[in-house]
Order: sequence, then structure tokens, then C-alpha cells
Amino acid sequence: MEKFERYIFTALCSTNFLVSCLLFSKITREQREPYMDEIFHVRQAQKYCYGKFNEWDPMITTLPGLYLASVGVIKPVVWLVDLTGKVVCSTAMLRFINLLFNCGILYLLYLIICKLHLKEKTKTASRRVLSALSLSTFPVLYFFNFLYYTDAGSTFFILFTYLMTLYGCHKASALISVFAIFFRQTNIIWVAFCASTVVANKMDETWRTEQSKKKDDKSPCQIPFSVSGVKRVMRFLLEFLTTANHVKAVMLVAWPYILVAVGFIAFIVLNDGIVVGDRSSHEACLNFPQLFYFFSFALFFSSPTSLCYHRALRFIQNLKKQPLLYLLITGLCLLLVWKFTFVHKYLLADNRHYPFYVWKRIFQKHEVVRFALIPAYVFAAWNFMDTLKSRSLFWSLALLVCLLAATVPQKLLEFRYFIVPYLLYRLHMPLPSLTRLVLEFLFYTAVNAATLYIFINKTFQWPNSPAVQRFMW
Repeated sequence: MEKFERYIFTALCSTNFLVSCLLFSKITREQREPYMDEIFHVRQAQKYCYGKFNEWDPMITTLPGLYLASVGVIKPVVWLVDLTGKVVCSTAMLRFINLLFNCGILYLLYLIICKLHLKEKTKTASRRVLSALSLSTFPVLYFFNFLYYTDAGSTFFILFTYLMTLYGCHKASALISVFAIFFRQTNIIWVAFCASTVVANKMDETWRTEQSKKKDDKSPCQIPFSVSGVKRVMRFLLEFLTTANHVKAVMLVAWPYILVAVGFIAFIVLNDGIVVGDRSSHEACLNFPQLFYFFSFALFFSSPTSLCYHRALRFIQNLKKQPLLYLLITGLCLLLVWKFTFVHKYLLADNRHYPFYVWKRIFQKHEVVRFALIPAYVFAAWNFMDTLKSRSLFWSLALLVCLLAATVPQKLLEFRYFIVPYLLYRLHMPLPSLTRLVLEFLFYTAVNAATLYIFINKTFQWPNSPAVQRFMW
């Protein structure tokens, strides 16, 4: 890290923390009591603070990573400054833990960006710093830094796991991934992604060697987007996974992740499922449109950095070159939307969340709307893949498989579930220009300002309840 870049980044970290603290103070004054799912999280964390580790709230569905981390931070502080009374493990103190995670997320984002874009032009210090700052203010994630939810800690440990994977510290990566799983069980998918990148590197090396021998293949590392190309990839995968030398080479590198996977399988067997606590509201299903919702979500939030005239023109040219392929894709999307659209009861019942209004004002307007949006889904998916075209063949396949595993089984449309895959997507895009990064930061800042303003000022009450209700992600 250059000296000037180090100073600039340190100053931005300090400024970010100061601004976040001011916002935290305002939000905590306005909403002193636990709100929404905080009611369960705060109550459980306070039990841990009082040493009641054998008591568990049946409404909580995640492992106790958040509560253990909170007690691990708060208890030493309490002993050092001799705090007593209600301030110990109060709602405000517990929420503050997520601000600390936010600082860590900013630093991890910066380190990952430096590692991923090491081979790009040298004069990118300002772009690296601004890109990390912008992503640390990603609206869906940033909002939950001020409430006692699992998102900040979960994201922190997944990013930490991935950073260690990038540096080749696979034992450390696997160890940190256990903490990520303790925050949210579904993080096992992103641990699998980290392991898959190790496998993908081995596959890419082998694929590059084989394809470079063919004189007619000018881009041996790119995804062969055709029927014949898919056949070639499938044959290669089958051969690779059935070759003892290849499997042995992968096992020697990826064994720490395999141990984590074995431990997770043991947990599922002992727990009789992935969910702890209330399982009735977290039933898995094949909700394929969730993938389309994610692509649309990614297109919206990456629009300042991914959308441009040339990309739109290239999409139109692709449509003209391969009309039958896109017609087939559209037909498949129609089938998936028709037969595999599921709507969770919470989505229809809770008018405090933004997805409720997205569903009500778009999807419920008319039955035909969900089919009319398919062309937009196709473009959003194409844009997603086109922005990652510089990434290698099997890395892209690993990301898509993990994205399917993370989104499709979810019945509930919840934007928080999109945080980690979106950050991974955005981190692996080519480093945007300074102008685009400024636009992205201003866009995120505007969305954050709007959502925080609405949360604080636009309160309402339900007819049969005196409690103040607030809008949130």
C-alpha cells in the first residue's frame, strides 16, 4: 500500500465511522426499544450476558454466533471500565457491535479489491479506496449496521473467509468460515464457493492447457456460450472429476473446507435439518424466480458501474446473432415463472418491509406482469454475466452454482439474502472509472438517506396495536 493511499484510506475509515456513529445515535434515540426481529436477538443476547447459555428462544432460527461475538466484545469492556446496571448488554450497546463489524467490512473490502485487481493499471489508488468505501455503504447492508441483526457479522466473516482464500491461507479460511456459519447456516454455500474457487483454479489450468493446443480456439479461458461449447465443458468436467491425479491435487489443497463440510453435515443430521428453532416459516422449495429477482436486484444497484450504451448495443447484437438461443431461454424462463413461483405468507402480511410493496405494486397488479418482466430478467442475467466475462470459465460456473443454491430454495423474497452474492459480484467486476464510482457512491448515499429518513420519520400504527411501526428493508 502506497503511503499516500494509506493516509487517504485511514482518513476515510475515520470519517465513515464518525458519520455512522452520528447516524447510530440518531436512530437509537428514535427507536430505543428492540424493533422487529431485534426483539428475539436482543433477548437472547442478554441471556448470554447473564450467563444463561442453556436457554434458547425457539423463535430464533440461526446459530448463536451473533450473541457469542457480542458477549465476547462487551464483557471485557465491562470489566475494564467497571460498567454496571442496565447499560450492560443494553439494546444500544448490542447494536453498536454491528458498527464495529462495519469498520471491519470496509477494511476487508479494500484488501479484497487490492488483491483481485492487482494486475490492473498501477494508478488506481483512488479507485480502490473509493470502491471499498462505496461498497461498505451498500444500502441493504448499511441499514442493518444500526440494528441488532446478523447481517453485518455474517458478511464480515464471509468476506474474511474469502480474503484468506485469495491469499491461499486455506486453513485460516476454513477456520474463519466456521464463525460465518455460526452467524447464518446458509453461509455454508459461500464457504463452498470459496472452496470451489480453489477447484476452479485447478480446472482452469487444465482447461487452458488443453484448449491452447487447439489452434482454432482463440480464447481458451472464456465461457463457450453455445451448445457445442457446453458439451465440451461437460466432457471436460466428467473427465477431470474422474481422474485420480486431478482429484488428489484438489483434495490436497481443499481438505480444510472438506472438514468444515463434514462438520456441517454432522450438524444437519444431529439437528434434523438446517434450521434451528422455528422451522415452520423457513421451508425450502424450488422458487426459481428468486434467481431472476436477484439478477434484477443486481442490475438496479450496479447500474452506475455496469450499465452503458455499448453494453446495451452488444446485447441487441447478440439477440440478432442467436435469436433461437434467446427464444429458448425466454421459453424456459416462462416455464419457471409459471410453475415455480412461490409467495411466502410473510411477504403478503408484513407491510413494514419494502419487498411487500414491490410485490404488491408490481407483481400483484396483474397476473400477466410476472411474465411481462421476463425480457428484463433475461437482460439482467446477460448483463450480470457480461460484466464478469473477464473472469475464468470455472470460476464463473462456481459462482452461478452457488448463486442458485443460495437463492432458489428460499421461499421468502428478502433483499438481505442478496447481500453476499451482490458484493461478490460487484467485487469481481473490472474496477470502474472514478466517475462511475462517484456516481455509485452518490447513488448509494441517496438510497441510504431516503431509507433512514423514512425509518425515522415516516412512522405509522396498525389499527389494533399502539406500537409505533417503521418501514425498513
